[in-house]
Amino acid sequence: MRIVLDARHIRDYGYGTYIRNLVRALAGIDRDNSYVLVCLGEQLGQFSNLPPNFTTATYWHEDRERIDHFAFPAFVRRLRPDLVHIPLNRVPWFLPRPYVVTVHDMSRQLLSGGGWRNQLSLYRARRGLMRASRVIAVSDATRRNVENVLGVPSERLRRIFNAIDPGFVAHATSADKRREILQRYQVDYPYILYAGKIQPQKNVPRLIEAFSVLRSHIENHPRYRELRLIVIGDEISRNPAVRRAAVQSRVENRIRFLGFVPLETLRAFYESADVFAFPSLHEGFGLPPLEAMACGTPVVTSNVSSLPEVVGDAAIQVNPDIVFDIASALERVLLDDQLRRDLIKRGYQQVNRFSWEATAREVLATYQEAISAGDR
Repeated sequence: MRIVLDARHIRDYGYGTYIRNLVRALAGIDRDNSYVLVCLGEQLGQFSNLPPNFTTATYWHEDRERIDHFAFPAFVRRLRPDLVHIPLNRVPWFLPRPYVVTVHDMSRQLLSGGGWRNQLSLYRARRGLMRASRVIAVSDATRRNVENVLGVPSERLRRIFNAIDPGFVAHATSADKRREILQRYQVDYPYILYAGKIQPQKNVPRLIEAFSVLRSHIENHPRYRELRLIVIGDEISRNPAVRRAAVQSRVENRIRFLGFVPLETLRAFYESADVFAFPSLHEGFGLPPLEAMACGTPVVTSNVSSLPEVVGDAAIQVNPDIVFDIASALERVLLDDQLRRDLIKRGYQQVNRFSWEATAREVLATYQEAISAGDR
């Protein structure tokens, strides 16, 4: 097989994690098929140390540009592929078949409400997926959404889990390095951590409200008198409800907003947190809870969408709409040492259920199915 994979989003936080690790895993298990990785010119350095059956092709348009609907299909045809893999649900209109699409998340279609913009988004998503030979959904929850909301036939859907970046497992931060990183950010107190995008569906304002309730319950506790909430994630300025919640809850002096941080710094914050909180309203898969588990941190997360299947019994699950439910779970994890030990142990076991090698083998089998289907 000659497979063209659209790798233009390799530098992204979420999609980039998927592309980088899938490519590495495929390179580790497959020497028979040839792969062409389509990338933007400045991305060529991202693809070093791959075997000779992996090559790159430089392309000059981002997938948000209107011309991409015409230019990318024409570019792909010149590469003469047997199959094209689009690793996110943004399919150019005239993409040649057969192709495979990975759907990571449908929050935009599910949570945007009505209006013509949402209808247009649904139409574009449906059109691209209905023409696909196979559609990969990263969780059972996402697969159900693709089938029920967009009407993609179940026989063309495959559920293939993601996994965390191996860097979270392979390179634990030394105690000295962790201390150095925390000192750089002037963190010398216990803290609850949130890490992820700052978007409405992430439910960060309710987390802040829950933190305020928690503070009122344990403000005199000798261990947690100086407890803080640390929020790591970009685009805070685009979501003023987050800072507004901090002011209205009267805990703005107890919350740190750090924005984007490098991987090594993020891992150190995971490892040092007393608890990781992730009360999201919707997740296609939900990597941050697994990343926290891999770093030995107990997790409180939501009981909705894909999160129950991702975290299993290794996290405390809460109703993300109820502030007091979130606050109560955080308090239990902070104060019950036996519960903390159990969650940490089960967290390590849960992380081991997911691996990029297993993901790559299932993706490769899906490629073979798609080509055998003969969609042209």
